[in-house]
Amino acid sequence: MSRPTGRVLTLLELLQSGGTRTTAELAERLGVEGRTVRRYVDQLIDLDVPVESVRGRYGGYRLAPGYRLPPLMLGDDEALAVLLGLVAGRRTGLATTELAANETASAKIMRVLPRHLARRLDTLLEALAFTDRPGGFDAPDAQVLLTVADAVRHRRPVSVRYTDRGGRRGERTLHPYGIVAHSGRWYVTGKDAGTGEDRTFRLDRITDPRALPGSFEAPTGPGPAERVLAGFATAGYRYEVSLRIHGTVEQIRARLPAGVATLEETEQDDPEEGGPTGPADGLATEPADGRDPAAGRWLRVGLRAERLDWLPPLLAALDRPFVVERPAELRALVTAFADRLAARAREA
Repeated sequence: MSRPTGRVLTLLELLQSGGTRTTAELAERLGVEGRTVRRYVDQLIDLDVPVESVRGRYGGYRLAPGYRLPPLMLGDDEALAVLLGLVAGRRTGLATTELAANETASAKIMRVLPRHLARRLDTLLEALAFTDRPGGFDAPDAQVLLTVADAVRHRRPVSVRYTDRGGRRGERTLHPYGIVAHSGRWYVTGKDAGTGEDRTFRLDRITDPRALPGSFEAPTGPGPAERVLAGFATAGYRYEVSLRIHGTVEQIRARLPAGVATLEETEQDDPEEGGPTGPADGLATEPADGRDPAAGRWLRVGLRAERLDWLPPLLAALDRPFVVERPAELRALVTAFADRLAARAREA
């Protein structure tokens, strides 16, 4: 750390000790002239540290009442980690404050970085790529995030104004279980006190959060992240798909994760037995490579989708025996996909 930077931090520490410090006193403690003290004060003000000038016989400098910020002594790797966190959060939509706050925080750290470290960071940022479009998601307001987090920690109800995906606004009372970041967005999961149902809400659609008196008991069972993923899997879409797939949970989850589909065991083990879930009501397939279909077990898979065209190739890639229970449109698509594969195999 350069000597001027060290003196600026020392000046901040002296001002944090309280009271008004004269220019002469500060100059003596820092080993510099009075005009240099004034230059250091200007640097602190540029960093948004509220240094006040006090006029008069016993005048000098002091920090604004109630303000206290410990100096950050960051090593090279630590400074890079903080800046990369800010940049990645902004690029991927995970920034938890307004864009301006993210930008100013980055600028403050960049301003005091040694030149060689700033060059290293610029080189690194040039090499980085992000799959999410910068600014592609709306980040939650910082006050919303902090208020809801406090309600989660102390198990207190919170009143919020919420705008649903249809643009309708309304006031709700929520018993928040936890906050979850998923795919570039922030969510809170909890019980809607008005309906008594567990719900998941996007934090960027919440305004005017207000903690309410009282408390609630945290539920047992799945944690907040599992609840959010389960909510996505059961959300309302155009098609309700029901499948039975023979395999292990790991094999199925490799293609249909928890955020996409639900899994449950079935009482019937063999689709050839018929019945309400057998071939009479669905389309069954067998593995094409001669593998033992007894590996694993039959699991019912439920999911909801706006489109079905992505499912036939996914089921083919899964390469496990499966039964399409519903909808009929998916059976037709699977049959057509299989016919195309067979035709191409004959052509080859």
